Amino acid sequence: MTTKLAQAALLAALCYIGFQFFKFDIPVGTEKTAIHFGNTFCVLGALLLGGVWGGLAGAVGMTIADLTSDYVTYAPKTFLLKLCIGLIVGLVAHKIAKISEEHKKEYLMKWTILASAAGMVFNIIADPIVGYFYKRYLLGMQADLAETLAKITAIATVVNALTSVAFATILYLALRPVMIKSNLFLRVDKKNA
Repeated sequence: MTTKLAQAALLAALCYIGFQFFKFDIPVGTEKTAIHFGNTFCVLGALLLGGVWGGLAGAVGMTIADLTSDYVTYAPKTFLLKLCIGLIVGLVAHKIAKISEEHKKEYLMKWTILASAAGMVFNIIADPIVGYFYKRYLLGMQADLAETLAKITAIATVVNALTSVAFATILYLALRPVMIKSNLFLRVDKKNA
């Protein structure tokens, strides 16, 4: 449990760093969206730790990044969406494909890509839609601006998704054998897949 908690904390910190220091802001009127690498570590967390722990790591790390930046009003939406990304990636990776068990490299690569893509497809759909309703009805933004921001956010979300799937897959496949060799690889059980 201590190892899993430490790994989740490390991944939360990487989510924070991936958003806070490796982002490119895109201004839209008085608001903005960003292309960033935070989602990569949210997906990686779910691949390594399962959906619950990986999703929580992503949600906590990215929410703290929002709270300590110009994106503070996005924090509740971020927590919900990143948790869902982790849960979806974990479901596909661990409940369906069982990637923490022994498999051939080809199998691991295929299911790592599919699991990562499943979480990111959810984000491509949910982020602009939830963002529109969040900004329009909770933050009271004008409909035209909320719609424009949702469209631009959708484009940024696709870029974020593509890079996250690629980098999370590369990192997982590189880290997995090293973590197994050093006894840091945790088998994900059914409770926290």
